[in-house]
Amino acid sequence: MSLRERLQSWRYNLIPDHLVGEILTKRWTDNAIPFLALIITVATFGSAIPGFFKLSSLQDSTRQLGEFSIVVTGLTVVMLGGGIDLSVGSIFALSTFAAVSVFFIFEQPVWLALLASLATGVALGALNGYLVGFLRLRAFLTTLVTFIIGRAVFDILVVNFAARIQMSLASSDAWDYIGDGTFHGLSVSVLAAIVLAIVTHIALTRSRPGWHVLAVGGSRRSAHNAGIKVRQTAFMTYVFSGFCASMAGFLLACRLSGAGPGTGLNLEILALTAAVVGGNSLGGGRGSVVKGMMGAIIVLVMTNGLIRMGYGTGTNQMVLGLMLATAVTIDIRWLKNRHKVLNELYVAPVYLKMGETQSAVPGSGTTYALNDRLAQTDCIGLDQLEGPEDVILDRDEHLYCGTRHGEIIRFFAPDYTRSEVFAHIGGFPLGLAFDRAGNLISCVGAMGLYSISPEREVTKLSAETARSWTSVVDDARLRDPNDCDIAPDGRIYFTDSTKRYDAHDWALDSIENRPTGRLLVYDPKDGSTKTLLDGYRYTNGVCIAQDGKSLFFAESWACRVHRYWLEGPKAGTAECVIEDMPGYPDNINRASDGSYWMAWLGMRTPSFDLSLRHPAMRKRMTRRLPQDEWLFPNINTGGVVKFDETGGIVDTLGDLSGTSHPMVTSMREHKGYLFIGGILNNRIGRYKIPGADETWTSSTSYWGTKP
Repeated sequence: MSLRERLQSWRYNLIPDHLVGEILTKRWTDNAIPFLALIITVATFGSAIPGFFKLSSLQDSTRQLGEFSIVVTGLTVVMLGGGIDLSVGSIFALSTFAAVSVFFIFEQPVWLALLASLATGVALGALNGYLVGFLRLRAFLTTLVTFIIGRAVFDILVVNFAARIQMSLASSDAWDYIGDGTFHGLSVSVLAAIVLAIVTHIALTRSRPGWHVLAVGGSRRSAHNAGIKVRQTAFMTYVFSGFCASMAGFLLACRLSGAGPGTGLNLEILALTAAVVGGNSLGGGRGSVVKGMMGAIIVLVMTNGLIRMGYGTGTNQMVLGLMLATAVTIDIRWLKNRHKVLNELYVAPVYLKMGETQSAVPGSGTTYALNDRLAQTDCIGLDQLEGPEDVILDRDEHLYCGTRHGEIIRFFAPDYTRSEVFAHIGGFPLGLAFDRAGNLISCVGAMGLYSISPEREVTKLSAETARSWTSVVDDARLRDPNDCDIAPDGRIYFTDSTKRYDAHDWALDSIENRPTGRLLVYDPKDGSTKTLLDGYRYTNGVCIAQDGKSLFFAESWACRVHRYWLEGPKAGTAECVIEDMPGYPDNINRASDGSYWMAWLGMRTPSFDLSLRHPAMRKRMTRRLPQDEWLFPNINTGGVVKFDETGGIVDTLGDLSGTSHPMVTSMREHKGYLFIGGILNNRIGRYKIPGADETWTSSTSYWGTKP
C-alpha cells in the first residue's frame, strides 16, 4: 500500500465523519439551536447585569417563569396538533379574575377558587376547540376573535369589580403559600410547571392520544385515513391549552392577590414567541415540550434582562419580533432542506483495497471458472413470482419462497405447478429455515425474525438486540435481517446485514462499504436475541456446519466467507476460510456430499474495486449524480459455488447466457435437485445435480423425517 493509500485509509476509516449525518437524523438535534440560544442568552445577561442570577432576584423571576412555562406548554400542544391559540392571554386574564373574585368577593375557599379558574379556562378552551376542531374554522382568525372578545369582557369586569377585590379582607394561609411559599427552595408555580411538563412530555411520546396529536399535526388527511379521530383530537388540544392558561392564571392570582388592566397583556405574543424560538414548528407535528420550556426561559430572561438594563417596552417588543422572525425563518428553511442536508452528510464511504482474485471467466482454468450449466434449469412459477430471494422445502416436499410483496408462496409437490399464498407477513421475506416442529422461520427485511406455524399463524420472534453503548443511532433495531439457520439445539442464528440502512437501501451500503453487519442468535427458550459478532461488510448467508459445532457466514461486500465456532476450543471466535473471491457471496446451504453450496449474487468488476480505494469519489458521486447513474456492484451476473469444510472450491455453476439465472441469491439441495432463487428473478429454477444422493434433504439432516 502506498503512502497516499495509507493516508486515505486512515482518513476515511478512523475519523468518524459519518457521525455528523447520524447525529442529524436524531430528533433531539432539533434542540441544538434553541439550546445554543439559551446558553448565549443566559450567559449574556448574567455577565452584563450584576446580581441578575442572585437568589433574591431569582425568587420572583422563577415564579413568573413557572406561570409562563405552563401557558407555553399548553400552546405547544396546540401547535403540535397543527393549530394555534392566540386567546391564551385573555383566557389567562379571565381565569385570574375568576379566582380572585371567588376568593375575595364571594369569600369562598381556595379550592373553590381553583375550580372556578380551571372551569373558566376549560370552557373557553372547549369553545375554541369546538369552533376549530368540529366546525373547522380557521384557527388563527377564530382564536383572534375569541382573544378580542375575552379581553373586552375582562376589561369590563376589572372596571366594575376591581375595587371590591382590593377592599376585601379575605385571607388564607393556603392562598399565601401557593403565591409566595417554597418547597425545598422551589416555588409552587415552578413545581407545577415541572410536573405538568413531565406529564405532558410522557403523554405526547408514550401514549396513544399523544401520538394522535402528533399525527394530526403532521398531516390531518393521513391521520384521518389512518382512523384517528381528527376533530376530537384537535378539540382536546384547545381544551388542554385553556386548562394550562387557567392554571397559570390561578397561580398569578395567588401571587398578586388581584387582577388589573395589565394582567395577561401581550401574553399570547410572548408565549407564541417562546414556543417558536424553542424550535416547535408552526406547521405542526414537530416539536416537544422541552423545546417550549427552553423557549420560555429564553423569552423571560430576555425581557427581564432588557428591563433591568433600562430599555423600554418598545425595545422589548422589537427584540421579540426579531426573535420570532428569525425562529420562523430557521424553522421553514430547515424543514424544507433537512433531507438535502442529510443526503449530503449521511453517506460516508470508507477506504477498502480488495485483494487480488482468481478469474471466473469460462475456460480460464481456475477453480472459480464459471460454466453454463444453470441455463439448463427447469422453471417453477415462471412470471408468477417477483423476487424469490430464498427457497426451501418441507418434509412433505412442498416448495416455499418469499416475494417482495411480503408473502410466503407455497408450491405443491410433486410437480410444483399449483401454488398458494401460505402466509402474508409484510416487509420482504428473505432467509428461510424450518425448525424441528415444522415452523417456518423467516428473516423479514426491515422488520425482524418471524415464525409461521403449520397452521399459518405468524409470530414475531425478535425485532431488536441489545443496543451498544457507543452507538449514536439506535442499533438495537434489526434493520436488514437477511439469512438464518437453526442449530441442533434449536437456537436460530441469523445475520443483520447493516445497522445504518434498511433492506431497500442495500446499494447505499455497498457504496459506503462500512463494516456494520453482524451475526446474531435468537434463543427460543428465553426469547433473547444476542449479538455474537459485529463489524463485517454486509453479513449475508449463514449456514450451520454439517457437524453442528460451527457455522459459516458470508461477508458480501468483502467477498469473504467466515467460520464461527459454537463449540470446542475456538468457541466464540471466527476465522476467514475463503477470501478474495471474484463474486459477492449470498446464501449458504449444506450439500449432500458433506460440502456446502454458496450463491454469488454478482461478480466483482475492476471499476468498482478501484472506486473502493477512492471514497471521496464515491461520496461526490452520491451527491452530484442521479441514482441511476451511480457505480454499483455488478449484480447482473452470478452463479453457484460449492466449497468444502476447509474453504476449498469444489465446483461452480453459472448461466452465461443470462436467460434463466443471471443472478443467484439462494439455492437448496433436495433429493438430487438444486432449487435456485434470486432476488431479482421471476422464477425458481430446478437443476438436476449429476451423481447427487436422491434421498438426501437439508432438513432431515437435522430434524429427521416427519413425525
